[in-house]
Amino acid sequence: MPCVLIIDDEESIRFSMSEYFSLHGYEVDTAREWDEAEKLLQSTQFKAVIQDLRLGRNGNTEGLDMIKIIRAYNPQTRIIVLTAYGSTEMEEEARRYGADAFLRKPKPLSEVAQVVQGLIESPPRHISRSV
Repeated sequence: MPCVLIIDDEESIRFSMSEYFSLHGYEVDTAREWDEAEKLLQSTQFKAVIQDLRLGRNGNTEGLDMIKIIRAYNPQTRIIVLTAYGSTEMEEEARRYGADAFLRKPKPLSEVAQVVQGLIESPPRHISRSV
């Protein structure tokens, strides 16, 4: 059963996504803020993380920093940014940081799930190997 982490400061989004993914056979953890997410990342190998860009600390860029943290804990975790504040520039920057997908809210949960499933089933593009 794939394990997914949802990071969003909006409780309704965390709840609805958690319910949806749980009903579709995923193990789901959720985090409202940075510290909570980092603790979960330290203890669990997630197949995918669905995260907002704005997580409350400094507004605009905290989500970009979270991408770096996720990559540091597990370079193979697939990262999906789901935000209402997406611009083309922000999408390019998120991808440079290591995001695998960039989706704009609102997005039907079925479409988010299709993206997650597709990424989990495809080989990661960010594999860090030391020789």
